[in-house]
Amino acid sequence: MPGTLQRLRLAAVNIDGVLLNDTFSPVIHHFIVSRGGKYTADVERRIFSQGQRIASRALATACGGGMSAEEALEAYFAERSDHLAHQPVALTGGAVELLRRLRELGLRTVCYGGLDRSHFDRHLGDLAGLFDEPGYVCTDAFRPGIREITTEVFGLAYDQVVFIDDVARVAEEARSLGAAFIGHPSSFEHGFQRELMRAAGVRHLVDSLDGIEASLLRAVDAEAEAGTVWRR
Repeated sequence: MPGTLQRLRLAAVNIDGVLLNDTFSPVIHHFIVSRGGKYTADVERRIFSQGQRIASRALATACGGGMSAEEALEAYFAERSDHLAHQPVALTGGAVELLRRLRELGLRTVCYGGLDRSHFDRHLGDLAGLFDEPGYVCTDAFRPGIREITTEVFGLAYDQVVFIDDVARVAEEARSLGAAFIGHPSSFEHGFQRELMRAAGVRHLVDSLDGIEASLLRAVDAEAEAGTVWRR
């Protein structure tokens, strides 16, 4: 039934890796290993869901420090552009249905990510009617963005928001602030996000967006109402 949630008021959904396919992990992995670097869980932690300045420094370090952060960032985006020519950005299966499900439950919905708004407009602009103002929040200047999205953009308490993301660092921040979290880790074969999420104590992990059913959202809402989103 619509509007039956007790505590949750907003669903904040990450763009790349959740609503859109993961076009970052494969490029970052190839960028590092092709330059002789070692791709590890710690490398992912230092790069994923960081602002571009921090991520580019970590990327350069992971490659052995033979380039500056600025050079690494420029080279990375050039390689990502080449990658997208063969494996373009695409809507994730079940994305539209998930957004409709969130709204049917009475949740306001917003999208967020590290790239500027043009990325959202280009790939999700046709679905703008399924989001609430401002529709998209660019978090590059304040990643991972949980504090800012919750308190500054929407004026809510942390336990009134559920974040849906593919990166464990976001889960860790959600846990520290008391926000609900549903993990959708990438299926990329060399990735570490699933194990990092488990280590962070994430209780709700899904392999597809179809897994974020109304029953799961109601269970998360019940946990938020009881104050047990991060306690078993």
